[in-house]
Amino acid sequence: MAQHYNVLFLCTGNSARSIMAEAILNGKRDPHFTAYSAGSMPSGSVRPDALKQLHAANLPTENARSKSWAEFSKPGAPEMNFVFTVCDNAAKEVCPIWPGQPITAHWGIPDPAAVTGTPEEIDRAFKDAFLTLGRRIDLFLSLPLASLDSLAVKKEIDRIGHQ
Repeated sequence: MAQHYNVLFLCTGNSARSIMAEAILNGKRDPHFTAYSAGSMPSGSVRPDALKQLHAANLPTENARSKSWAEFSKPGAPEMNFVFTVCDNAAKEVCPIWPGQPITAHWGIPDPAAVTGTPEEIDRAFKDAFLTLGRRIDLFLSLPLASLDSLAVKKEIDRIGHQ
């Protein structure tokens, strides 16, 4: 496998979970990884509660934007090594054919934007999603990708998605 890996996090609206995952991975400043995010039906805006989590973690937000996965399936787009769906809807949708046949996995995270209740309950839902994504990304980064074959990597990434 390559020494530099592009990772795409997908969700339907690309307004919270995938945006947070992109920022978390890029915030690690690991020179071997570049993260992106996109949605099948982008909402067009990033949820303020997601931005709040990024600000609290001192992660940059200036480039956070809701965008279509079509941006990453066009000629000239970065070739993805990994594509992770982080919401149940995107996992059930037919994804584009990604150039280079990246390793794909489903890392389902409950939708914090669907939570109703007090501001504290909503904040807790976004914080929980952020922390779960952070743990999974840390586990992903700990994999010895260069020394594993594709099937072994796929199995480990699937295992991480169930934690």
